[in-house]
Amino acid sequence: MRFDAVAARLFADYSRSRLQDWIKRGFLTTDGRARRTSDKLVGGEQIVLVLPPDAMADTWEETWANGAAAIEAQAMDIDIVHTDEHFYIVNKPVALVMHPAPGNRTGTLMNGLLHLEPGLRHVPRAGIVHRLDKDTSGLCVVARTLKAHTRLVEQLQARSVSREYLAIVIGDVPDAGTIDEPIGRHPKDRKRMAVVRSGKQARTHFSVLERFDAAALVAVKLETGRTHQIRVHMTHLGFPLLGDPVYSRRSSDQQIHKLDNNDLSEFGRQALHAQALGLMHPDDQRVCEYTAPPPADFNHVLQILRADAANKV
Repeated sequence: MRFDAVAARLFADYSRSRLQDWIKRGFLTTDGRARRTSDKLVGGEQIVLVLPPDAMADTWEETWANGAAAIEAQAMDIDIVHTDEHFYIVNKPVALVMHPAPGNRTGTLMNGLLHLEPGLRHVPRAGIVHRLDKDTSGLCVVARTLKAHTRLVEQLQARSVSREYLAIVIGDVPDAGTIDEPIGRHPKDRKRMAVVRSGKQARTHFSVLERFDAAALVAVKLETGRTHQIRVHMTHLGFPLLGDPVYSRRSSDQQIHKLDNNDLSEFGRQALHAQALGLMHPDDQRVCEYTAPPPADFNHVLQILRADAANKV
């Protein structure tokens, strides 16, 4: 049987065209090597699928193209910072996925939004304008009308939406700086992103707010919005985010976890929070700004770092 036909049976959550694309790009292999979509398999081969970094975005678009009616509406508590007839500002908690994808069809923000407002089925992506990683907390905007969605997306594309994050990074980071390096898929590890010459333009600004013994609290502003941009850029500079399961070097985290009060070893996510969001109102174009304080786990880490730094003065 053809490789792509076998893949379509084994990975039924994905369309055949998507699987064919991943075969061509080397994300779907047999016996550890890349094959053509038309190659014949005879049985007994080991087939491995390594999801590319953009898999979530790809399947999101695919799911929406196949009809939002298939997405289940679910009741859930949504922390809404602002609402008017045009958009919501949502404070997303840690561990909440933004939208359904294979293996994660329910329990997402999109499921909750469709229960909150069934009319969002008629707005692209149920109104979600931009995404946050599962384990990144903080603010995101959700359009309630097609007009608002169009105008907010245009602002993102024009880079006029202001997005500021708080991050805890490991190491003696400079007081401030700008990282202007292109981001694309890692040439050897296809599950990660990296600074690569062939990548898309990415620009990140940062400034130190508070220093600790072996880490710092930094404010980060995005000029572009690439996948994992802050995590990739800060790691490229040599200052990975505390707790980042993908980009932080184990030796870096161990440097922090040697504190006398070693509670930080249980902080199992990247220390990243979207604290401020600024945009032009999609109806009357007035400037709107919103903020959200970091969640309890983020603040707990800061308390430990501050106590450790004070003990060493």
